Amino acid sequence: MSHTAELIAVGTELLLGNIANTDAQMLSQGLSALGINVYYHTVVGDNPQRLKAAVELAKTRADLIITTGGLGPTCDDLTKNVLAECFGKKLVFDEGSAQRIRDYFARLHPDRPMTDNNLQQAMLPEGCTIFSNDWGTAPGCAFESGGVRVIMLPGPPRECRAMFRYRAIPYLQDLADGVIVSRTLKLFGIGESAMEARLRDEMQVMTNPTLAPYAKEGECELRITAKAADHHQAISLIAPVEAQLRGIFGDKVYGADIGSLEEAVLALLKGQKKTLGTAESCTGGLIAKRMTDLPGASAVFRGGVVSYSSEIKKSVLGVPAELLDKYGAVSAQVAKAMAEGARRVLGCDLAVSATGVAGPDQDDRGNPVGLVYVALATDKGTYVREVRAGSGRERIRTVASHHAFDLVRRYLTGLLSFGERK
Repeated sequence: MSHTAELIAVGTELLLGNIANTDAQMLSQGLSALGINVYYHTVVGDNPQRLKAAVELAKTRADLIITTGGLGPTCDDLTKNVLAECFGKKLVFDEGSAQRIRDYFARLHPDRPMTDNNLQQAMLPEGCTIFSNDWGTAPGCAFESGGVRVIMLPGPPRECRAMFRYRAIPYLQDLADGVIVSRTLKLFGIGESAMEARLRDEMQVMTNPTLAPYAKEGECELRITAKAADHHQAISLIAPVEAQLRGIFGDKVYGADIGSLEEAVLALLKGQKKTLGTAESCTGGLIAKRMTDLPGASAVFRGGVVSYSSEIKKSVLGVPAELLDKYGAVSAQVAKAMAEGARRVLGCDLAVSATGVAGPDQDDRGNPVGLVYVALATDKGTYVREVRAGSGRERIRTVASHHAFDLVRRYLTGLLSFGERK
């Protein structure tokens, strides 16, 4: 039997955007791994009437309802009351849960008494399975009524994650209907619309596995998802589809189940025992930041120079004044000299540079917003790529840094086209 779930997050702070609903992402991923389909996410404020309406609707379209939040000690923590009413259950006091709450406060605040309102967290639906909370005060619980299973979990992400993993998953094991496994291919160098157009016919007829395209800033993803009795069978369904996609998109695929281009570059640098440095103008240090955000980057990243002004390009990187005078800071010639200067100054095997017009206006030589030159200096020569990164400072910086990492990736994998300026 295939099971369908609806997640209901309770909390006005979610609706106001004060906090992000990270619980829903975590729960969806966990339920998918159990083979349980999540068809709806609902967010409702701390209002009993609206929560009741959301639960009544969920009862008509899901056989598993999981709520997060609203289990605490304050007057707006109303989830248990509303759920008990919707399913015709009384709330009863659980002394075991109450003692856990008392013990928690005695450990946490031994010098001050616990307020009585905390004990309302020990009021639980009659006949429920109680999920003891070793990470906070509010216990969770689960029950079944009228063919619908209900699970209530606390809202704080640290508690919710642990309660789901160690309490809810064991409870849900008998609901598991196989497994759902996904593999995500990451692509750079093709737009979402072009990628989707190439695959539209295939995607429309695929049922298992399924294929879904996603666009991120300057790059794309293809997620292959298969449902099967076990993980091994799911992988065997995914493998031929992945092979087909790699055949279609070739070297635009830079990895599978990897977080970013810089992660792919870091792995290549480590594998080949190469070091990297940066010289940045329009990107303002973003390339170096992305690299140093990764654990282990210190093994391969030597450092970076943010040469925003022409004076720094000349004095630190050694860019000849005549190049700046003749071609301007935004030029292939200056990008090349910046990368070569960084390689020399930083003593690294490879160095990338970026110089361009981030806007909002064209530069004093009439170069348009979004024009960027990215260069890679190596012991075999220097490669320069002209990039048209669109508009918007953040997008231009992000796209330019993508291209810098792509040049490094292509060089280290033997894919760098000699059509690039050298």
